[in-house]
Amino acid sequence: MPIYAWKGINAKGKRRKGTMEAQDTRQVEAFLKRLRISDYTVKDAPKDLFSGIAFFAPKITVKDVMLFTRQFSTMIDAGLPLVQCLKIMADQAENPTLKSMIRDINNSVQSGATLSDALRKYPKQFDSLYCNLVAAGETAGILDTILKRLAEYIEKAEKLKRKVKSALAYPVIVIFVGVIVMVVILIFVIPTFEEMFAGMGRELPALTQLVIDFSNVFTSRWYIIVPGIILFVVAIKKFLGTQLGRYLFDLYSLKMPVFGDLMRKVAVSKFSRTLATMLQAGVPIITSLEIVAGTAGNKVVEEALIDSRAAIAEGRPLVDPLLESQVFPNMVTSMIAVGEEAGALDAMLLKIADFFDDEVDSAVETVMTMIEPLMIVFLGGTVGTLIIAMYLPIFSMSAGM
Repeated sequence: MPIYAWKGINAKGKRRKGTMEAQDTRQVEAFLKRLRISDYTVKDAPKDLFSGIAFFAPKITVKDVMLFTRQFSTMIDAGLPLVQCLKIMADQAENPTLKSMIRDINNSVQSGATLSDALRKYPKQFDSLYCNLVAAGETAGILDTILKRLAEYIEKAEKLKRKVKSALAYPVIVIFVGVIVMVVILIFVIPTFEEMFAGMGRELPALTQLVIDFSNVFTSRWYIIVPGIILFVVAIKKFLGTQLGRYLFDLYSLKMPVFGDLMRKVAVSKFSRTLATMLQAGVPIITSLEIVAGTAGNKVVEEALIDSRAAIAEGRPLVDPLLESQVFPNMVTSMIAVGEEAGALDAMLLKIADFFDDEVDSAVETVMTMIEPLMIVFLGGTVGTLIIAMYLPIFSMSAGM
């Protein structure tokens, strides 16, 4: 529906203005009369210059989706009709992209579509896990409970992601700074020393000559080196986009000496909480494993879950294929076996997820403790080597004198 802008004077004589989504201007005028607005003018709302360009449109963040889900749950629990809930949230949304999305979902629901089908139109914001849980909630009549669980799940998953990012941010920043410092030294500092050494008429130490040669190649062949680096990065990115590349990367990430333990704990926590949320919603375990595999974020874990789904379809317990995969720690498989035998797999999975959330905190602290001295050694070693190489001729000349 079109959006109209209006101006007028209220009953207290104060000027007021606003916007309203309506079918036509008569609907806006009727609304203004109910508010006792006089001397009003109604016209089409001016369009933003970049409103039709997706690149400039504000993004819908994970936080937006989480708040949408929590508010939705609260209003459904209060007994408000589905369409009214969506209309209220659309009116309250400050993000224009989010507002447009909620309105479109509302229009789809009013046209007879189920809420889960309306959400599937936006896979970037609502993945298969979200939509399937909503579908289960609609079928069972517990949509408010499902939405509340989804909000908690999104919040904890985002918290877990922030922990991993905080662990990775420090080494990435240090390596970036180290590379920039090396490039600056190679381009601007070493050529100055080379001119000074040229007048000595003496043979330079091997390390000094090596650094000077590398600087000459870097400064004189930059038009080959820079595109080469870009092509190498693009090639790596393309390879990681393939099934084999992604699998090998994820497999190595689980075996890395410093980050492997952290990545494994993150994968276990995410798998446990996601599967528990699906089972609590009443989704069959075979369907749940298929969805959880697609949202695992790690190809090694994904393949283990796909094998588990096939094993369960054959009548085997879940714990058997998880043991065979050798991806999950023994404690996890033992707790899952106990949960299956007791008929409380969802509750046991939640306990595993809570435990490994704490383990992730501990692993992040361990990684930060170990990585800080390593990064200092890396940065000091690279820069120090370049500086020593430049001062070696000076030291040797002083010794000769």
